[in-house]
Amino acid sequence: MEHISLAMTRICLVLLAPRRRDERGDVPGWVMITVMTAGLVAAITAVAAPQLQSMLTSALNQVK
Repeated sequence: MEHISLAMTRICLVLLAPRRRDERGDVPGWVMITVMTAGLVAAITAVAAPQLQSMLTSALNQVK
């Protein structure tokens, strides 16, 4: 019985011991965020391009 208790204690220590973390991060998550952000920027630009262009033209004309 003592051997089983010792084995269970060792198993618990191995399972609960702090592990080294991988410092590379979550690459697929960052790729997804980057692609989604680029998609949002493209969609917003496609919808708002005329208004953004008129705002820029107006601002530049006021500087002259």
